[in-house]
Amino acid sequence: MKKVPFFDYPKLWNRDREALLGVIDLTASKGSFIMQEDLALFEKELASYTSSEFSVGVGNATDAMEIFLQALSINKGDEIIISSHTMLATASAIIVAGGTPVPVDIGYDNLIDPESISEAINKNTVGIMPTQLNGRTCNMDEILTIANKNGLFVVEDSAQALGSKFKNKSAGTFGLASCISFFPAKVLGCLGDAGAILTSDKEIFEKVYQIHDHGRNTEGEVSCWGRNSRLDNIQAAVLRHQMLSYSEVIFRRREIASMYESMLCNLEEINLPQGPNANADHFDVYQNYELTASNRDSLKEFLSDQGIGTLIQWGGKGVHQFTNLGFNSNLPKTEKFFKECIMLPMNIFLSDDDVMYVAEKVTEFYRS
Repeated sequence: MKKVPFFDYPKLWNRDREALLGVIDLTASKGSFIMQEDLALFEKELASYTSSEFSVGVGNATDAMEIFLQALSINKGDEIIISSHTMLATASAIIVAGGTPVPVDIGYDNLIDPESISEAINKNTVGIMPTQLNGRTCNMDEILTIANKNGLFVVEDSAQALGSKFKNKSAGTFGLASCISFFPAKVLGCLGDAGAILTSDKEIFEKVYQIHDHGRNTEGEVSCWGRNSRLDNIQAAVLRHQMLSYSEVIFRRREIASMYESMLCNLEEINLPQGPNANADHFDVYQNYELTASNRDSLKEFLSDQGIGTLIQWGGKGVHQFTNLGFNSNLPKTEKFFKECIMLPMNIFLSDDDVMYVAEKVTEFYRS
């Protein structure tokens, strides 16, 4: 029986082992471990790639959100609207910063619904934090229009969206600041936890830079209370190496998405994510290939029996469904989505044969 894991973590190392060993050896041999040239160069390259003015490497994407929200001086009782279809970290970052997350429903594309945003705005609302999810950027025109009309700031959880664009503008560059994740399974993944903050606001850059390094500014002087969340220099060197082939990685993911679409589009029992060429406004990088399927749990079990790894994101719960944390919203579209959602394997380690095998088995489940 063929084996197609959801993500083959050993291959992240083994497919490019000799080159990665060289990168690590060169960096470590110089004693370049913390806040060294590799990090500075990677930050410049990341900013350039996204057309941001600044980037700051941090420990992970959750830290990134907490830090830029701290830089915005969120006050107790300030409400920030988020999608319920996001990782709980999006909400927890707002809590840590002193604010209140307000999860709202999803729209036709399973991303935050602009109409639900408008309905949730009240006198305590200060901002909107859309999640650019699964490698797709929201319709930011609508979100920015709502924000501007109501005097709200916009920041982005773009952890899953490096390289994704809306109307040729990069995810993570629409609001005051954003986060990027470099978790190993991300489109640009390193060998552990890592993240970055993007911003084109000089004042915010100076604040987040200080906060991420114990309150020290670029001259090394302590000017505020801060924390320790610095992107490890060896991981930065690894990420610089990974960036060399990033355009090819995105091309392959989009190619796999096209294969899935062509082989599964006639199944009435499933709803696929939008294909790579379906809408010129969106350039998707397919961090994940998440669809909705009837009889989802049985499909997942069947695919497992066929050696195929799948994932139900975040344990199958939207943020608002964590009632033990105080949420009590009724968001019917999100609730329906989490009863039906499933992610198929989507990564550059998949061969064409792997993709065809997955699609054939999904088809077999519904046609047998």
